Amino acid sequence: MKTEKLTFTGHSDEPLAARLDKPAIGHLATAIFAHCFTCGKDIAAARRISARLSAMGIAVLRFDFTGLGHSGGEFANTHFTSNVEDLVLAAEHLANIGHPVDMLIGHSLGGAAVLKAAGALDSVKAVVTIGAPSDPGHVAAQFGPKIDEIRAQGTAEVSLAGRPFTIKQSFLDDIGTAKLTPAIANLRKALLVLHSPVDTTVSIDNASEIFLAAKHPKSFVTLDKADHLLSRPKDAEYAAEVIAAWSKRYLDIAKPAAPIGAPEGIVRVSEADPQGFLQDVIAGPRHYTRADEPKAFGGTDAGMTPYQFVSAGLGACTSMTIRMYARRKKWPLEFVSVDVTHDKIHASDCDHCLTVDGKIDRLTRTITLRGPLDDDQRSRLLEIADKCPVHRTLESEVDVVTVLEGQAVREAVGVTN
Repeated sequence: MKTEKLTFTGHSDEPLAARLDKPAIGHLATAIFAHCFTCGKDIAAARRISARLSAMGIAVLRFDFTGLGHSGGEFANTHFTSNVEDLVLAAEHLANIGHPVDMLIGHSLGGAAVLKAAGALDSVKAVVTIGAPSDPGHVAAQFGPKIDEIRAQGTAEVSLAGRPFTIKQSFLDDIGTAKLTPAIANLRKALLVLHSPVDTTVSIDNASEIFLAAKHPKSFVTLDKADHLLSRPKDAEYAAEVIAAWSKRYLDIAKPAAPIGAPEGIVRVSEADPQGFLQDVIAGPRHYTRADEPKAFGGTDAGMTPYQFVSAGLGACTSMTIRMYARRKKWPLEFVSVDVTHDKIHASDCDHCLTVDGKIDRLTRTITLRGPLDDDQRSRLLEIADKCPVHRTLESEVDVVTVLEGQAVREAVGVTN
């Protein structure tokens, strides 16, 4: 993931701070993430969801609303309508730099804001809400007894998540008149509603109201056991994976050209969790998976291990090679599978190995062939298994070249330090 710092002008002509998390390879679509009430672009859920989506090819802009985080302006002078205006301006800025917005994602009150803003953005094809209220007025419940003071004096200081915020009567007036139902009914965009049944900040009844007010295509996914802020990494990861999988059905994703000099594309492995071992594995613009280590080795067991990937490569190549040969010969092979195990053995136990000391790696294949094949055909297919290109690569001399990013380019053009 590559993160680019951006600044654009908000509704009050103040600069708003933003980050555009861009895919390392294969920019397939662009989204905006609108954070929760009094939160910011760098809240854990926003960072995790943005990182996961960018790993899947979706660039995500997350920004601080006016008066919050690193953005200019006074929070006391903002309200729900101004948040919607900031969202529209963020989308216009992205369009001006060549990234028209395909999807809006909103968390909590940010979810209500994206529902309202979507109607003004023709390029948006999909909208996602996470723990969103069906009525912006719901946020007033967080002000408690301070509401009476706001109404009596026109303003009051309210403590939210341990931080003081000045709330004015104009804010209450705005959320009191900002009705979402007409906007949801006329959305004309694909809608995904994500909500936790144990959300104590915004009850799941809100999700039901949003879902019932919307027209198809619409989807609802429960975030079982998650809290309102998606503070657990695995809850944010799950939400991001659901969003990415769902959005592919509704976004017009164009396949970019393969990188120059790499006709089969590049396999890129990027760290997803600096505290553990989870890795994003991207092969070109369409294929994504994850690598990890077992929990016993400090990982989270959220993907195959590196050696399992090696085994998978050998197994897949073996099965494909056998199928290709049987198809060419028109033999009655109905099914093929390959089990691969990896072990470390003493070199002395390998009769045909050149290495005689220490330990070596051994990959054992168990091949299953089904169909009315005769003994000669089965024997020949077993021989063909050894012709698999990956098998040949693993048994031949392999040259692994390692360079730092940019080093190969500098050397190619004759630049030295």
